[in-house]
Amino acid sequence: MNIWELFVGFILGVVEGLTEFAPVSSTGHMIIVDDLWLHSKDLIGKYTANTFKVVIQLGSILAVVIIFKDRFINMLHLNKKAVPVAQNKLKLSHVIVGIIPAGVIGFLFEDYIDEHLFSVETVIIGLFMGAILMIIADRYNKKKKAVTETVDKMSYKQALGMGLFQCIGLWPGFSRSGSTMSGGVLLGMGHRASADFTFIMAVPVMAGASGLSLIKNWQYFTIDALPFFIVGFISAFIFALISIRFFLKLIDRVKLVPFAIYRMIIAALIYILYF
Repeated sequence: MNIWELFVGFILGVVEGLTEFAPVSSTGHMIIVDDLWLHSKDLIGKYTANTFKVVIQLGSILAVVIIFKDRFINMLHLNKKAVPVAQNKLKLSHVIVGIIPAGVIGFLFEDYIDEHLFSVETVIIGLFMGAILMIIADRYNKKKKAVTETVDKMSYKQALGMGLFQCIGLWPGFSRSGSTMSGGVLLGMGHRASADFTFIMAVPVMAGASGLSLIKNWQYFTIDALPFFIVGFISAFIFALISIRFFLKLIDRVKLVPFAIYRMIIAALIYILYF
């Protein structure tokens, strides 16, 4: 494992950490950075590179767990002496209701999605259509003031609705966080409340999917590739911490439209560079 390979692992971890939970599509950014520039599959092999992307995704998930640790502790009743989150009414049952749709769809169609939907063309479509959804959500929000400003006041109907919107994020390039946040806003939630539940709900969904992928590809988790995996995991974790904290402070002020415009630029850039 040489310095260049470790540098590639670090950069891909940074891209994953910065984009996984922002509504901009980590898949789209990976196409630009990896497929068009770094070519990790040529360095360490196709299947090892795919396994690596699962590992760095787990780094991003760990960042969410750290940021929302008090909520997870309270929801799971792991520590009776834990400092309670103020007026914490978000329950584990809200999360369960929210993750059921994507869990079922992902389980039934995982192979189909992997085989038929992961292409540059479908990612460009997902980036563009996801941007349109975000713009529609913001326009709707301006006309109808959000009635649920904190995640502690959300209903089970809103949890289920956001779970259904999360299914759209299974289309590569659509962005799980972008589609889910847009759904939350359309269902009458504030932008920060929608973002909070999106991140919390993503943990079991992504951890489950990543865990299954890791088990299927365990043979590619070799000693030679371990430094590459470690560097990517750590960089994804650190930059996801930075990205999520910054995003949560920003989202109520800028809303979704700037991210939608950025997505359209990325879609155009991929089209120009790739075709």
